[in-house]
Amino acid sequence: MQANPPPNLDDEDADDGPSACIMVFNANDASGAGGISADLTAIASVGAHALPVITGAYARDTSEILDHYPFDDEAVTEQARAILEDIPVDVFKVGFVGSPENLSAIAELASDYADLPLVAYMPDLSWWQEDLTDQYHDACTELLLPQTTVLVGNYSTLTRWLLPDWSTPLPPSALDLARAANEYGVPYTLVTGMPLPDQHIDNVLCTPEAVLCSHKYERFEAVFSGAGDTLSAALAALIASDTELVEAVGEALSYLDRCLENGFRPGMGNVLPDRLFWAHPEEDETDDATDLDSNFEISPNATRH
Repeated sequence: MQANPPPNLDDEDADDGPSACIMVFNANDASGAGGISADLTAIASVGAHALPVITGAYARDTSEILDHYPFDDEAVTEQARAILEDIPVDVFKVGFVGSPENLSAIAELASDYADLPLVAYMPDLSWWQEDLTDQYHDACTELLLPQTTVLVGNYSTLTRWLLPDWSTPLPPSALDLARAANEYGVPYTLVTGMPLPDQHIDNVLCTPEAVLCSHKYERFEAVFSGAGDTLSAALAALIASDTELVEAVGEALSYLDRCLENGFRPGMGNVLPDRLFWAHPEEDETDDATDLDSNFEISPNATRH
């Protein structure tokens, strides 16, 4: 049997794929709501390539998180090191990684690549044991935030974490949260889901000194799972694609809004963002679908968002 010849690395076709690579650290989510599933589909939708490092696994359904099982920090480090020695990475994206030990391992990796932007997303951890949540938050502020370029989080989540002793009559602003994050070294903070009158929410990108942009959206009636991972992954991919930060935030929020608008409920619980909404045929195209040859070929770039 004749062996196939090795690939020609000088072939122009080798450059046809995504040019930006994002290393994501996150847990597996068997429901497909968030975690690595959200990272992979959101990053691919932006036209970039995800390098997923699995840090653990959720036990959950579409209604709630029941438990989480973290990987050993050595397993996380070995996964990442193997890829970092092979593929040039443009951005790190860190979701929920399950333990202070994993945060420490990721922070050490990030410090070795200090010139790369790092997007950190802090999810709502109210489902977890209080002592474990406190340990995780403390490790994140001490180890990960000093390496973070953009911190992403829901207004209520960031307030409980970064300003637990807030006691003034007025609630904290996005600027207050950005200043609190900056005390640990974070230059940019994206605060999402700030409540506004008339069923609207605000999403604000801040430095400690100023509001850089603000995007208001009408609040959806449905309860979603996976929105934060979707937004932060899309933002990381856009940054990796050399999109200026303010523009990247606007595009990522617009993408999330479309994902939520086209959300679906695969089970009996919450609605999930449809991160591949752009790939579905239009209604007037479905009538012609049965006429397509089952062996049709898709153009290499036809599904890129």
